[in-house]
Amino acid sequence: MTSSPMGLTGRRCVLQYADIGAALLGGLLLAWIADLLTGRRGFGGASLVSGVGLACGWFLAVRVFAVSTLDSWVWVPWALTGSVVCLATFFLFRNKR
Repeated sequence: MTSSPMGLTGRRCVLQYADIGAALLGGLLLAWIADLLTGRRGFGGASLVSGVGLACGWFLAVRVFAVSTLDSWVWVPWALTGSVVCLATFFLFRNKR
């Protein structure tokens, strides 16, 4: 009998997406912390910037430097680092009226 990604029951394992969920929750947590540290300017903008940073960090880890694949947890710190860099530059260079 051969093994398939669907397993014996025909359902996908939920834990294979735990790294994606952890990265998304980490990005929201970083956006919330950045929003608190900067005087609550708007969680929507901070979460958008954090999400873009997550995507950039993932792209660097998986596609550019090829240090990880999606089936490992190595890309998650890269994505969170990308989020931190994007949030820092967003709050550093934003327009202060």
